[in-house]
Amino acid sequence: MTKDTATAASATALPLAPGNWGLDPLHSSVNFTIRHLGIAKVRGRFERLEAELFVGERVEDVRVSATVDLASIDTGNADRDAHVRASDLLDVEKRPTMTYRSTRVAGEGEDWTMEGELTIGEVTRPVTLAAEFGGLVDVPMDGSRHAGFEATGEIRRSDFGLDFAPGLLGEVVKIQLDMQFVEPKNA
Repeated sequence: MTKDTATAASATALPLAPGNWGLDPLHSSVNFTIRHLGIAKVRGRFERLEAELFVGERVEDVRVSATVDLASIDTGNADRDAHVRASDLLDVEKRPTMTYRSTRVAGEGEDWTMEGELTIGEVTRPVTLAAEFGGLVDVPMDGSRHAGFEATGEIRRSDFGLDFAPGLLGEVVKIQLDMQFVEPKNA
């Protein structure tokens, strides 16, 4: 199989119409897990996010961008959330958002890899996510077409200058994204 044939096969494995797919925020989430005291996990999510999926003619043209409002953190405990927003942890006054911009998408079928750059505050680091294409569905209520994806990965807090309380909080933060995108109207 030539490189062009392999690319064509990969492109047809992800049957998305070209264009800018908008996020369905009601059916999308950015979730995380971090160890507390090394013995338990704390789970949380960010309530406010924006994202866009650009689909070109080839897999190499696919791009994803996302912005997460860090002040929208929700761990199920208001006091803990306030502490995480404070200057000794996320410091949302100085770092109000976290952004991700993909630089390469590769894979086939349901299993994909997305390489990109994550920026928290003024620090940008490469982050690779394992992505799964969940499929396409036409929504009966309004006729729109939705594509579903799940992406998982890990970051190290210290890579982003978020190294408060080592031992109290784990170094590794596990990320899980559940995203639905809506096909462009002109597709």
